[in-house]
Amino acid sequence: MGEVQFYLTSLNCDARKLGQVIRLHWGVENGLHWTLDVTFSEHAGRVRTGHAPQNLALLRRIALNALNLEQSLKRSNRQKSNRAAMDNNYMVTVLTACLSQHDDHTSQPACQ
Repeated sequence: MGEVQFYLTSLNCDARKLGQVIRLHWGVENGLHWTLDVTFSEHAGRVRTGHAPQNLALLRRIALNALNLEQSLKRSNRQKSNRAAMDNNYMVTVLTACLSQHDDHTSQPACQ
């Protein structure tokens, strides 16, 4: 038997359109969480108090963006993360990838 979920919205849409929007949202959400868990073992974290969980989640997302931007090493993000942790030169390469992807139209680095 499948799950039943209820959604409230003030949008003027038909059920088919709302279903597409909901599936798109959860597809992205599930993909991001799966990637964070595989790359950084996010579910194994035991930090639960104060602002620490949100702060660490933000840092993981920034790190994931940096790893995705670095293209010189054709490995998984987990492998790139492990290499960056053990090789300062590669860590600089990852951080430099953020700066080199900087868009001239904004003042924000690409990794944010």
